[in-house]
Amino acid sequence: MFHGREIKRVVVKVGTSTLTHQSGHLNMQRIDHLCRVLSDIKNSGIDVVLVTSGAITAGVNKLKLKKRPEDIKGKQAAASVGQSELMFLYDKFFSQYGYTVAQLLLTKSVTEDPQLRENVTNTLETLLNLGAIPVINENDAVAVEEIVYGDNDMLSAVTANLINADLLIILSDIDGLYEENPSENPDARLIAVVDEITPDIEAVAGGSVSGVGTGGMVTKINAAKFAVPHGTDVVIANGDRPEHLYEIIEGKPVGTLFKGVR
Repeated sequence: MFHGREIKRVVVKVGTSTLTHQSGHLNMQRIDHLCRVLSDIKNSGIDVVLVTSGAITAGVNKLKLKKRPEDIKGKQAAASVGQSELMFLYDKFFSQYGYTVAQLLLTKSVTEDPQLRENVTNTLETLLNLGAIPVINENDAVAVEEIVYGDNDMLSAVTANLINADLLIILSDIDGLYEENPSENPDARLIAVVDEITPDIEAVAGGSVSGVGTGGMVTKINAAKFAVPHGTDVVIANGDRPEHLYEIIEGKPVGTLFKGVR
């Protein structure tokens, strides 16, 4: 078995590139498909938490802006509009499959403050006990550089730690970690299992592939570095086919597995 453990609690992080078409508009079919698979996983008795990007992109579409804002105020305004659009879609699609969603908007300042961190943990545990699917995003509408993670890869790792998740799955626009940049070398080999995150492993991580998300492979490696010592297995996989989630949970080799320390 790929990760060699029974999964009872999973955090799934989905990047902007997975949620959008190349045109920059939201990919409704993919979002619906993702919600269906996550609902089915929940049906099997596994706790599911979704960490989602995409608020700014959704806001850009909703406001009919010609391009993504570059200034902080513009991004915050787009995120404010886009976050409600994103949650509307998650609420709509998850409810089709019988599940209630709950929104949590977090910043680094919240998860690093002991009292607030405990409050967030209690809220998440209560929501999971009530059978809801928590949907988490960074609070982009108020976030400035000093208080943000800046990408949801690290936020998903922190979330996995908060709820003692067995598995963190980071869905991106790349199949996993390669020995070389696959866009530069088509014959680059996928690394199936990483037992230890060494400087060599960190060195092979390149930049963002798609240009629509904030996080490249570096941020995913950093997220794995945070989650692995807490005993959580981390898998980086391509989000183009949500069915991959079934295979990953069943322990089949998909993407790159970073083994949790236990």
